[in-house]
Amino acid sequence: MNSRRLLLSLLVAIPALSFAGPPFVTDDPEPVPLHHWEIYSAAAGAETKDGWSGAAPAFDINYGALHNVHLHALVQAAGSHPFHGNRNYGFGDLEVGAKIRFVDETARRPQMAIYPAVDFPTGDEHRDLGAGRAQAFLPLWIQKSGQKWSTYGGGGYWMNPGAGRKNWIYLGWTLQYNVAKHVMAGAELFHRTADTVDASSSDGFNVGGAFDLSPEYHLLLSAGRDLNGPNRFTSYLALQWTYPGE
Repeated sequence: MNSRRLLLSLLVAIPALSFAGPPFVTDDPEPVPLHHWEIYSAAAGAETKDGWSGAAPAFDINYGALHNVHLHALVQAAGSHPFHGNRNYGFGDLEVGAKIRFVDETARRPQMAIYPAVDFPTGDEHRDLGAGRAQAFLPLWIQKSGQKWSTYGGGGYWMNPGAGRKNWIYLGWTLQYNVAKHVMAGAELFHRTADTVDASSSDGFNVGGAFDLSPEYHLLLSAGRDLNGPNRFTSYLALQWTYPGE
């Protein structure tokens, strides 16, 4: 696996580098409330047999622009550290998107949302800091919640143009439980089809949680690996700021 393939595999392995619901890769359909902000300052990384890659810092900015609609932007500094090659660090790819919930949750019905996003190739592909081509993700997310738990998931289609690349599908599901008033724990399983002509489909998992430090500040973290795939270890750590406070 070359360093370019290493980078592409990491785009779906860690939340800061992909379209996701921190601290997990799989997202939920719940948008940011109207005129509220959710901003994450994050660090994420993953290791394969070829090296490390990741993003730090990454700023995930979300704003409730309309009822049941929030706008999203992800700005990140990317790093690539092959075990046999040059280390690189610099501006990564820029992502923008919009989460649109079109079904509200009821006692019998789950909520549903689409969350289209586009990744623009602002990172230097030749330094392994970006994909080199614009990419798009078209997912559908579903969620059902109880008093202390929520379960959500779904999947989507990644448009991944370029020589030797393939469009691919992501599927994932997450279960979260509020173990205490200010503590959440959860786990996810996910599957992804091959994103290059010489790759295979893979499966992975993450476990993680969130801690309320105050009404405005929250600590999120997760770690995991592929069950069958290139990623030996993945990690994510973020400080979330919500305004107004929850």
